[in-house]
Amino acid sequence: MGHGHDHAVGHAGSRHAWRLRVALALIGGFFVVELVTGLMSGSLSLLSDAGHMAADVVTLATALVATRLATRPDTTGRRTYGSYRAEVFASGFAVLVMFGMAVYIVVEAVGRIGAAPQIEVGPMLVVGALGLAVNLVAMWLLRAGAGESLNVKGAYMEVVADTAGSVGVIAAGILVAVTGNAFWDTAVALAIGIFVVVRAVPLGRQVLGVLAQHAPHGVDPARVTADLAAIEGVGGVHDVHLWTLTSGMNVATAHLVTEPGADDHAVLDRAQHLMRDEHGIAHATVQLEPAVHAGCDEPGRCPAPVTPEAASGRG
Repeated sequence: MGHGHDHAVGHAGSRHAWRLRVALALIGGFFVVELVTGLMSGSLSLLSDAGHMAADVVTLATALVATRLATRPDTTGRRTYGSYRAEVFASGFAVLVMFGMAVYIVVEAVGRIGAAPQIEVGPMLVVGALGLAVNLVAMWLLRAGAGESLNVKGAYMEVVADTAGSVGVIAAGILVAVTGNAFWDTAVALAIGIFVVVRAVPLGRQVLGVLAQHAPHGVDPARVTADLAAIEGVGGVHDVHLWTLTSGMNVATAHLVTEPGADDHAVLDRAQHLMRDEHGIAHATVQLEPAVHAGCDEPGRCPAPVTPEAASGRG
């Protein structure tokens, strides 16, 4: 039996926690300004953007808590994988917040159809422009970590959506000022709600894929099985399982049936190097089984192994 688990290494979210902290301070501070101005100006698009900023604050705070939990050492001895999944749950929570805010925005926008609310355009434009600047800075901070951490990606996507919301607020303010028609404020608020949903769906799919323990993105289970079966001394492969524990940490288990006379130590080393170097799976547990071992002579006890020929499609 061989393994390659070191749970202190590979957690992507912890490397970018400072980005989350700075972004939280920026957005949290500006949220109050936008909310008060939205209430005073009567702008639904500004209130919608303020609500979205509130979702940003919740998402960023949750992401920070999850990152701290994920790197906290286990003192109970029961969390054998640590608390890394906290990051994934935080990303799922971000998706729920995004959907919730989108529903609220759409409901409010539909309720205003046919109405003629009074909107103060000046404060709306000023705060919209300031909000855009704050979001651009936060987006720049989070972008570097979004490709590595699902948690940071959730926060980044929230800020991206909010940046679009700020652009919408500015556009709505200009259109209302030019036309004198408050309809544009309602229309932009509705567009913001739809945009948030569109951005939330892909992240939600990623979160569900991790929680359902699907094979990691970019890793082909059939190819992994074929490569393991092609190792010298391996007569068959079975029970190959691949999944993502958290961002930047892919995990695998596999059973290799070794041929008589095979060098088990060499087979194990090659298998682990293959998983790490060729498929990006540093946390792999490989079990070696001799071709004939106790219990396999009984029907149903041992699954039929995949031979190198079958794995490569030649058999």
